[in-house]
Amino acid sequence: MRALIDRLKAPGRITVGGAPGGHDARVIAALAASLTDGDVLFVARDDVHLSLMAEALDFFAPAIQVLEFPAWDCLPYDRVSPNGEIVARRIDTLTRLLHEPACGRVVLTTVSGALQRVPPRVSFQGASLSVAVGKSLDPDDLTAFLVGHGYVRSETVREPGEYAVRGGIVDLFPPGSDTPLRLDFFGDEVETIRAFDPTSQRTTGTRDRMDLKPVSEVPLDEPARTRFRSAYRELFGAVSGDDVLYEAVSAGHRHMGMEHWLPLFHDSLDGLLDYLPGATVVLDHQADEARTARQELIAEYYVARKDLSGALAGAAGGVYNPVPPERLFLSDDDWTNALDGRPVAALSPFAVPEGPAAVDAGGKPGQTFADARLRADVNVYDAVRQHVAEQTRAGRRVLITAYTNGSRDRLRTLLTEHGLAALETVGDWARVGDLPKGMAAIARVGLEHGFSTPDLAVLGEQDILGDRLTHPSRRRVKAENVIAEAASLETGDLVVHVDHGIGRYDGLETIQAGGAPHDCLRLVYDGDSKLFLPVENIELISRYGSETAGVQLDRLGGAAWQARKARLKDRVRLMAAELIKVAAARTLRPAAVMTAPEGLYDEFCARFPFSETDDQQRAIGEVLDDLSRGRPTDRLVCGDVGFGKTEVALRAAFVVALAGRQVALVVPTTLLCRQHYLNFRARFADLPVRVAQVSRLVSAKDVKAVKEEVKRGTVDIIIGTHALLAKDVGFRDLGLLIVDEEQHFGVAHKEKLKKLKSDVHVLTLTATPIPRTLQLALTGVRDMSLIATPPVDRLAVRTFVLPFDPVVVREALMRERHRGGQSFYVCPRVEDLDTVAARLADLVPELKIGVAHGRMATRDLEGVVGTFYDGGFDILLSTNIVESGLDLPSVNTIIIHRADMFGLAQLYQLRGRVGRSKVRAYAYLTLPPGRKLTAAAEKRLEVMQTLDSLGAGFTLASHDLDIRGAGNLLGDEQSGHIKEVGIELYQQMLEEAVAEARGLDGDGIAEDDWSPQIAVGMPVLIPERYVQDLGVRLGLYRRIADLRQPGDIDAFAAELVDRFGSLPDEVGNLLEVVALKQLCRRAGVEKVDAGPKGAVVSFRNDSFANPAGLVGFITQQVGTANLRPDHTLLFKRAWDVPAARMEGVRYLLRELAGIAEAA
Repeated sequence: MRALIDRLKAPGRITVGGAPGGHDARVIAALAASLTDGDVLFVARDDVHLSLMAEALDFFAPAIQVLEFPAWDCLPYDRVSPNGEIVARRIDTLTRLLHEPACGRVVLTTVSGALQRVPPRVSFQGASLSVAVGKSLDPDDLTAFLVGHGYVRSETVREPGEYAVRGGIVDLFPPGSDTPLRLDFFGDEVETIRAFDPTSQRTTGTRDRMDLKPVSEVPLDEPARTRFRSAYRELFGAVSGDDVLYEAVSAGHRHMGMEHWLPLFHDSLDGLLDYLPGATVVLDHQADEARTARQELIAEYYVARKDLSGALAGAAGGVYNPVPPERLFLSDDDWTNALDGRPVAALSPFAVPEGPAAVDAGGKPGQTFADARLRADVNVYDAVRQHVAEQTRAGRRVLITAYTNGSRDRLRTLLTEHGLAALETVGDWARVGDLPKGMAAIARVGLEHGFSTPDLAVLGEQDILGDRLTHPSRRRVKAENVIAEAASLETGDLVVHVDHGIGRYDGLETIQAGGAPHDCLRLVYDGDSKLFLPVENIELISRYGSETAGVQLDRLGGAAWQARKARLKDRVRLMAAELIKVAAARTLRPAAVMTAPEGLYDEFCARFPFSETDDQQRAIGEVLDDLSRGRPTDRLVCGDVGFGKTEVALRAAFVVALAGRQVALVVPTTLLCRQHYLNFRARFADLPVRVAQVSRLVSAKDVKAVKEEVKRGTVDIIIGTHALLAKDVGFRDLGLLIVDEEQHFGVAHKEKLKKLKSDVHVLTLTATPIPRTLQLALTGVRDMSLIATPPVDRLAVRTFVLPFDPVVVREALMRERHRGGQSFYVCPRVEDLDTVAARLADLVPELKIGVAHGRMATRDLEGVVGTFYDGGFDILLSTNIVESGLDLPSVNTIIIHRADMFGLAQLYQLRGRVGRSKVRAYAYLTLPPGRKLTAAAEKRLEVMQTLDSLGAGFTLASHDLDIRGAGNLLGDEQSGHIKEVGIELYQQMLEEAVAEARGLDGDGIAEDDWSPQIAVGMPVLIPERYVQDLGVRLGLYRRIADLRQPGDIDAFAAELVDRFGSLPDEVGNLLEVVALKQLCRRAGVEKVDAGPKGAVVSFRNDSFANPAGLVGFITQQVGTANLRPDHTLLFKRAWDVPAARMEGVRYLLRELAGIAEAA
């Protein structure tokens, strides 16, 4: 290796053969380690190979500093900006490169990243701001720095590049930082710097100092704007009135996609290599070919943008003047000049004859076991064991790699079971060297394939198990708090008050009560009568839901609401009793005990090409548990689109089929049936399990034959649409019924399903999020497994909402084609398909388009979809028939036509159809240009973009889709019930009724039916000066209403101090009142009215739980307490000071609660 490194340090280009993936990282690590203060630049051919190199370096040389410089994740000449997180990482790397390294350092980039020009070095000198605890910094100067360097103001900081100002607290998320940071000022002095969790907003640690860097490559200060305007006019001539970019920049506003005019904001640009003057450049295998393809692509997009912009300027809505490519990217000559005089090594995995311009690194691609996987008479794990034995005998160390810790552990178990006992789990390369001779190592390293050198043999997970689809794991987030705040009420929303019925929320109003300001919600009822509800009693109202058409407001003080509520309570009680009866009947029936056969089950699991998430493993565990209990179970597996529910079904089917029972999988559509059939058939390929399908796509003759086989028991797993529910389908021994996407079945089909279900195990899969309240309501009725952790990396699906732009649409479809993928183009109505097809034929004549919709003849539909599956079409233009469960890893772009006409659930499901493989997926939600959207449509699209960045998509969706999930879960009659009282109150009633039917204490659950009212003549509110944003304030009120335990109240107070600064007195009073409410509930006190001379206490229903105890208490007070004729308690005290009044009321309620509970 030393001789090789010496050759690599000499100027000039050299080919390094024998450097397959993995070994190339060892060569680069050795090169960097030999440098005392230089840099090595590795140019990967694409993003995937960049991250593989980063992982391999982390394993083989964890001590070496590695910097990543990713390319923008948008097309050349796009209308959208690059992702903020990527820009932050780029700037972090560029600013670090301004400083000489203390020892060898490796910089990783891609061909696209290396070809792109970047802001000059001088633009970053002096562009950082150091902030330290105890030092002075004017908050206004800080804000000016943030605005000028690309930070975006937001109410709550969650993403890199955002900042928020709340009084003396500034939250910001700088590039290079793992977490956002919170600065607490005392005047002009920085008092503390704290790191916090972007989801929970709670502090996670402290810092002494921090360096703030720009988050945009485009400066927007006055000199930069002047440069832009003059350069823009010089390049493109006079500016027209509809040039939105020019107007936005002139006004000092950031504009979507402005980065594509980067050269106009600077006097000149540098290349990445200008930041690395003496660096050795290492080119990935096929980097030269990738560079040629990239430069052709840039030229093609420039021409397309110029031509199409001219032809379609009016239609596309706005001018687009593209900057000449040589100003934004390096040309061929620029690239050659940049490499001139440097050491350049071009890697190749293949052996090369040594010579003056070539050297061999001694590696070659490793052993693959494809032949062993294909042969029925050979077990792949035995083949691996034999290969490892041969390699160790030849004196090589052996390392087996896996993508994740889970797959590493499973692979280790399987290999150990097949006789490979000498296998040690290691964390890094140093440990491999310490292992005794003959001992193999297994580690988590992201290598696509293995390699071998004279001293080492590496076997990759893919070599052993076949192609894997890796998804980086991500942090598990608790989303409830985010949602409680996100789901705050909007003015005009319908709400339901427990006592007064349906009203309209009309805003927050501060009113004077007892001489003190008090925040109240203003609710409007029939006849324009108003009700002011104190914020601490906000739990008395619930959202009605989103189906508000034709809803009649209730009349304040009228009897109709109470009568309607009582009627519904009775009906719900009957329904709950029925549910419990069905659940109880199931528990009394016996069922066969089925368990997974050990080794065979592990091998079946190993074929799953993804790594399981925690939730998925838990759901699988729960289902296998159900099957081994000996009684029929009814489990609902609820998980987001693409979260891996099918794998849960596959494993359950495996256990049941191998136990000799039959499995039926019922799906709502023929397309889904075909997909599941292919999937199941592939996974059960080498096993003694016969899989068949029944749907409109199968000929009548074949269907008849399959039904006969099912009756005889020769078919083990049958997959079908509702054709499976026909009268002539009989099973010999049905053990498991799997129902996929139950919500798409009609009432009649559901009734047939119920008959099938009576004594078999039932597993229902649904992607419709189940509201949290409903999950609670169904405790003990239906077992439920939630898969809420997404398997995808958070950048997986980039979602754009934009007016229809032919240039963007063409670029999106062509980009997908260029990277070997396919696209979905979805329209809301069948009538739109012809128009859109004609438009696409003009826009992308090079691409083949297939058209599919539900009204087509079965054979035609099957033909189109089958051809698309097999890669015969580049685009599938369809209605939303692709919404349900279609899974095509090759499809990674979806364009949704007239996105404003789809519901949120549909948009969410549609977007879930892409982003299921290693490449980044894109979703374009297009709107009619220049047309105003309805408020509801706008809100839906906003939510779609938020779900993109929140990492809490599923939970948030369950909040917004509450109306959809509920009706389908328990049968259709309840949709009518929901209309009567609104979704949230209905769910609460159901929860109480179920608890009552199960013989639980109903009181514990029904406690929210009343809310004590407390007036202490003190300001009780969250002042606007403390939390400016009304939405956040309402969300906090909503969360306050849910606080029950003293510990919860303390934790919430700590969070407020963390996020917004020390608590104002009004907020302290509010939290105190919330604590007093819990004492009131315990004491049965409905109302407390306290003033300077004492308090009047009203009891719930004019009665007290322990009358004798109350009399004893009054007697002890010696004339300062007495019971009045109206059953209220008068408690006389001199409470002139508000703090004494609060303390006195607390004492009184504590005493009363103690007496009541002693009854």
